[in-house]
Amino acid sequence: MGFFDKLKAGLQKTKNAVFGQLNEVIKNFRKVDEDLLEELEEIMIMSDMGAVTTEKVIDELRDRIRTKNIKSADLVKNELAEILRDQIGEGGELDLSTSPSVILVIGVNGVGKTTSIGKIAHNLKKEGKRVVVAAADTFRAAAIDQLAVWCERAGVELIAQKEGADPASVVYDAIAAANKRKADVLIIDTAGRLHNKSNLMDELAKINRIISRELPDAARETLLVLDSTTGQNAVQQAKKFKEAADITGLILTKLDGTAKGGAVFSIKDEIDIPVKFIGVGEQIDDMQPFDAKMFVDALISDDVYTEKEEDGEEA
Repeated sequence: MGFFDKLKAGLQKTKNAVFGQLNEVIKNFRKVDEDLLEELEEIMIMSDMGAVTTEKVIDELRDRIRTKNIKSADLVKNELAEILRDQIGEGGELDLSTSPSVILVIGVNGVGKTTSIGKIAHNLKKEGKRVVVAAADTFRAAAIDQLAVWCERAGVELIAQKEGADPASVVYDAIAAANKRKADVLIIDTAGRLHNKSNLMDELAKINRIISRELPDAARETLLVLDSTTGQNAVQQAKKFKEAADITGLILTKLDGTAKGGAVFSIKDEIDIPVKFIGVGEQIDDMQPFDAKMFVDALISDDVYTEKEEDGEEA
């Protein structure tokens, strides 16, 4: 099964609960009018897209209908898909231009941070990169053991100390190991506590100082992991973390377990940080770089998205 098929299957809850209704509404309306737009607006709000983001999308759709004099409901669907793709934007590739490059992974406990690190490490290893992982979440019970399991699955090296150790010390050791092994990428796990923002900022600042001192020229990514099942709560988490860290991209997990997939659009709209990875399953290859067209097509399109189309060829 290709990743698009996994994505379609993974987004089925959101599609069935919400965007399937959108398709039905578009099919059943005989004319394109304000009643149709109101129906679409209600459905998108139900998807946890958020009122502000939904209003922007509907306003843009209304303008396009008027400007292009659209009379067909099918054309409305095409325009809506294009607006949603533009709304969420492309994630962009990771900046891994140096050896080693650094990926700092942050997020509250329970969002799938550890599994995300394992899956990204697996992807990078498949690309032929040498990866080292730092277990700098030293305060949560079993965090190091869980990360060790995922690193073993991915076939990458883990640098860890005992539980309760200074996270910055772990990062220092991991940088030394990455340099010694001539690693291409160093991935750093961090503590997931957000109840005290000052502690979080202090800890991240300390880790970043170590990175800046030991790897001053390294390309750096800071990826925030968000649990898609929490809907609009994920938006609030993103806003808080944005105050504490210079986030370069988002990782959205558990999209296969939610009917609130519409929150993806408001996350991008409200905090303006690109989605770089999405996860739609428990397997090690169930996380992939984000593709806006693939994502929107999986939600609202009945078209078949083929592997050839992904490569830029005609099907």
